[in-house]
Amino acid sequence: MADNTHLNSQITDAVTQSNLQLLGSAPAESMAMLYQMLAQSTGLSMQNTIANQQHKNSLESAVVTQAVNLLFSVDTATAGRATDQIFSGNSVANQMDSLKAALATFKS
Repeated sequence: MADNTHLNSQITDAVTQSNLQLLGSAPAESMAMLYQMLAQSTGLSMQNTIANQQHKNSLESAVVTQAVNLLFSVDTATAGRATDQIFSGNSVANQMDSLKAALATFKS
């Protein structure tokens, strides 16, 4: 141990005070750092949510555009032929009705 002189006691007091200040301010600084990290992570999660919504809106717009293009590119002759088959009795619905009637005869 050092001799107890005037200079040694001042050095000891200075080191002790700096240690006490460090120990006293550590909890407040750690909480401040925790709050800053929490605020940053919350902000990043909100930014990611907004970016995902924007990407989803872009995809929905592209899907709607592609669907409208597909509807407009259907050949009118094909649509007319399908409509004629439906009204002439050669439709899938009429075939399904005949199959249901045949099954009904087997049940009874």
